[in-house]
Amino acid sequence: MNYENVLISIEERIATVTINRPTKLNALNKATISDLSKAIKLLGKNEDVRVIILTGSGEKAFVAGADISEFANYTIVEGSQLAAEGQETLFDFIEGLKKPVIAAVNGFALGGGLELAMACHFRVASDKAKMGLPEVSLGLIPGYGGTQRLPQLIGKGRAMEMIMTAGMISAEEAKQYGLVNYVVPQAELLSFTNVIAQKIIKNAPFAISKAIKAINSNYKDGKDGFEVEIKSFGKCFGTQDFKEGTTAFLEKRKAEFTGK
Repeated sequence: MNYENVLISIEERIATVTINRPTKLNALNKATISDLSKAIKLLGKNEDVRVIILTGSGEKAFVAGADISEFANYTIVEGSQLAAEGQETLFDFIEGLKKPVIAAVNGFALGGGLELAMACHFRVASDKAKMGLPEVSLGLIPGYGGTQRLPQLIGKGRAMEMIMTAGMISAEEAKQYGLVNYVVPQAELLSFTNVIAQKIIKNAPFAISKAIKAINSNYKDGKDGFEVEIKSFGKCFGTQDFKEGTTAFLEKRKAEFTGK
């Protein structure tokens, strides 16, 4: 499938999805959100893909924010619909995807860009990256999950400060806060992230999908994370991967997982 604003490459079971609007600093407009949603849904169903890396084109921006020109004249109803549709079709969808999605933050990740990175399962940043949620400087608040995911990742107090000041933090500060896992030189960002992805794909895909579900459940209202963990743990026993993993361990060889 061809996309207007997204590039996809697949190599060694790792799909790299690149947001490609460099002249707009990869800003999220409706077309880009639609492209990303369709692309990630297809990759989620692709049995040849085990891990997805999400990044931006160029060296300036991961995603510099939402495309303000699209919603500058929206009404209350239209604004609510914009946030609801975006969360459902892309941000929440990424968070709940059974396959790991890693954000490789190559530059500015602001507003919707940081929210997109936070929807991914974890983040690796370039040393040139800067992050922030500047929406209150426009008379808005983050609408793609930022008020919920940022406190989960860095704590309530720091999240309150970042959102209310509309300020940016450096990649190193983001690492200190726990917002990103690693900070690496710009030129090494994708290769470093790829190494992590390679480590992931050596493990059982079904078990990874259940781990994602169990971890996420701890942050969902009305969900008992321990109960989800127990049920997910039990389901692993019914897979071929469990039999392969335990047999390989006992036979002192490397397991070859199929995802079944």
